Amino acid sequence: MGSETKNSPLKALLGVSLIMALFASVMFFRAPGGKPPPELQAVLWPQPRQLQDFNLTDHLKRPFGLDRLGGKWTLLFFGYTHCPDVCPMALSVMRELYAGLDQYPEIKADTQIVFVSVDPERDPPERLAEYVTYFDKDFIGVTGAAGEIDNFARQMSAGYVKEPVGESGNYQMNHTGSIYLIGPQKRVHGAFAPPHEPRTMVSQYLKILEFRQKG
Repeated sequence: MGSETKNSPLKALLGVSLIMALFASVMFFRAPGGKPPPELQAVLWPQPRQLQDFNLTDHLKRPFGLDRLGGKWTLLFFGYTHCPDVCPMALSVMRELYAGLDQYPEIKADTQIVFVSVDPERDPPERLAEYVTYFDKDFIGVTGAAGEIDNFARQMSAGYVKEPVGESGNYQMNHTGSIYLIGPQKRVHGAFAPPHEPRTMVSQYLKILEFRQKG
């Protein structure tokens, strides 16, 4: 027993190592870019994902590429104008979220809402212009060649598939229901999974901005 109570060099070394490990752990969680607070862990990805260039078109027929995502925070949703329920609900939520930023004018000025159509066959810029501006005049509708939409969606880990065409010639698109968050450095920071509650999203969004600014 006596030998177990004495401090050996090995025990001392292990003790120092343990203290250093604990210190490093604390510094990691306190350091900028460390583990997000619990209320954000379901939204933020462990590491932001850098986007690569793409070539799409907005509802005003202007080019919409990677540069359009720089300098602002972007809330982005993949959908289509013939969507019977999920898309109108998501855009309504984003309209309420956007309106909820009125009391934070600087943040609102640095926030844009983007709706990317996964149904370019039926969603030309003219239709998108009518659709997105119904929810808010500042919203941006985006379409383009199918291959470019595929390329962009894959970068976001967003999935969609065209359902079989019915006898009437109509069809639906099965698509991701998440709202993606892209930062000013053109990196995807995470996604708000459905169901979406506007007030909760506003609160989470403000906390994300505060957390990322520290990083």
